Amino acid sequence: MLGVGAYGSVYKAYDQVSRQMRAIKCIRTTGLDDPKRAFQGHEAKLHALVSGHPNIATLHEVVEEDDFFYMIMDCGLEGDLFSKITERGGYVGKDIAIKSIFSQIAGAVMHCHSKGVFHRDLKPENIIMFGDMVKLVDFGLATTEPISSDFGCGSTFYLSPECQGGYVERVTSFDSAANDVWSLGVILINLVFGRNPWKQACTRDETFSAFVLNNDFLQSILPMSDELNEIIKSVFCLNPRKRLSLAEFARRVQGCSSFTVPAGSLSTTPSSSSSPASSPRTPATAGTAGGAAGTESTTSPTPIRFHYGHEVLICNSRDNNAQSQGQDSGVCVELHSMA
Repeated sequence: MLGVGAYGSVYKAYDQVSRQMRAIKCIRTTGLDDPKRAFQGHEAKLHALVSGHPNIATLHEVVEEDDFFYMIMDCGLEGDLFSKITERGGYVGKDIAIKSIFSQIAGAVMHCHSKGVFHRDLKPENIIMFGDMVKLVDFGLATTEPISSDFGCGSTFYLSPECQGGYVERVTSFDSAANDVWSLGVILINLVFGRNPWKQACTRDETFSAFVLNNDFLQSILPMSDELNEIIKSVFCLNPRKRLSLAEFARRVQGCSSFTVPAGSLSTTPSSSSSPASSPRTPATAGTAGGAAGTESTTSPTPIRFHYGHEVLICNSRDNNAQSQGQDSGVCVELHSMA
């Protein structure tokens, strides 16, 4: 098994026709009412609409048999971007690699937007590694509505304030494209520093509130270059109408001469362990938080047989409970896995 989601499990399988490994999202439809069945079809429809881009996992086939709904996709054997960041060294200090990865992700999202599809759940766990390439997956929360009122749709760390109903004043809807841009801003912080900027972009979060009061706040606690700081401020703009467009965001990232500065050049010194500025001022080493990062079951995979059309596929299942959980460090949130 490659992973478990809210609506199904994803298995690794060998397609004897194409002689390629495939990822198969398996959804049990038994007991689902008509709206829930339509929801599963909606994901497949939107994924098919954007399929074919080099940085989006191709949806090869959709199969409905008995009590199951299968989506057969490209299979990455190197895990997701979250694992790369937290368990395999990540990209901290590797500006060229960061630019390459971010360019691919941004290109995939721009392709989606050009097709009228907005992902709404952009995060490292939904970006699969294929060597030096990455591919976007999981369109379960995607929409074709440019203006949405589905508040709270996505993953907490990556939600824009307006997607949560607004930061101070309540809003009745939000721009789906601008919400995706916000999520990409958090992913860029993940890539550069190996951590999240805050737990949640809301009034209850001390770190985000400090950023709202002083837009240079992240630069005071992370070794962030002036160039990157200006980009980040334009991306994390509370007014989505003034937020950087995705195309401009991607262009400025590629043109950034350096993402970081030596840690010793940080401008502020924390003075109170209870204040928002009391966390370590340098990015956490990937996989150190929680003591469980990088651990994985060493038991042998269990073969599973199931039918894909007229072929029988052999799937090697393994336990994979890695989740994106945040550990409060006072200012920034370390990315880590929980076994």
